[in-house]
Amino acid sequence: MRIIPININRLNELVDLWNREFSAEFPMRKELFKQNSFEDENVFLPGSWMAVNDDDDVIGFIISKRWQDPMPVPMPTDVGWIQVLVVNKNERNKGIGSLLVEKAESALKADGAKEIQLGGDPLHYFPSVPAEYEKSGKWFEQKGYEYVGNEYDLLANYDPSVKSEMPALDGVEIEVLTLEDKGEMLTFMNRVFPGRWEYETIRYFQKGGTGREFVVLKKAGRIIGSCRISDEHSPVIYNNVYWAPLFSEPLGGIGSVGVDSAERGNGYGLAAVLAGIAILRSRGINKIVIDWTTIVDFYGKMGYQIWKEYRKYRKQL
Repeated sequence: MRIIPININRLNELVDLWNREFSAEFPMRKELFKQNSFEDENVFLPGSWMAVNDDDDVIGFIISKRWQDPMPVPMPTDVGWIQVLVVNKNERNKGIGSLLVEKAESALKADGAKEIQLGGDPLHYFPSVPAEYEKSGKWFEQKGYEYVGNEYDLLANYDPSVKSEMPALDGVEIEVLTLEDKGEMLTFMNRVFPGRWEYETIRYFQKGGTGREFVVLKKAGRIIGSCRISDEHSPVIYNNVYWAPLFSEPLGGIGSVGVDSAERGNGYGLAAVLAGIAILRSRGINKIVIDWTTIVDFYGKMGYQIWKEYRKYRKQL
């Protein structure tokens, strides 16, 4: 067995290994793996490795990240992420996973990371460890990782025969974003949600986004709230539709719902979500996921139920 650097030329093998282990719950697509684990500027190559056997078959891999994108947005510079660790089930209990984690941790620490988080990275697959992999969580606990709470993905199934109505608000316009308002949208994100959401919005436009993935609330022509929506036609594969292959019908996603702090308490956040749902349903989507949230009761009032659960872990270096 050898440990060698991760290599995009082994993309097919990496995806095949993932699917042999996780496809029942988290089916991987080559385009998604390429987007998140090779094209992301924040993939930390010194901490990303593959294990291969004597026949040069990939039997395990780890991918880690550090914030490295030169984009001038405030993101944590003292955090490292382990995006994913996969070991062939037939090769477990041989120390392969431990060796991969040790190499990733050593590289992240040497690069200045003070904390490692499992998942939750830019272009992540999981907010953290999926709850169904309880043994994996316990394994990381033995390696010094601390459990710090739960996150959830929620799912709603809508009756195709019942229409979702667009909400109406006095003095507020609700519409799908257009490229004409790109500058205003970026200003809104920088003003209200600097950091991750701002970064994702800038990146969205860099990837060819036209605006159709955002529902915005405007007051006097100024954006005061937004809701990001996604479907199979989006220029970026967003986390709320990662696992669309589990379904035989189209899957849509709701995420990154936010309102200007000066405008909160007026029901605008709820209106943004309802508008996002109505737009997705007008596109023929009746299954919608809301990812990476803790406000289960809020979305529960709209018919959303827990679909997937994640247990968050971190380790201080």
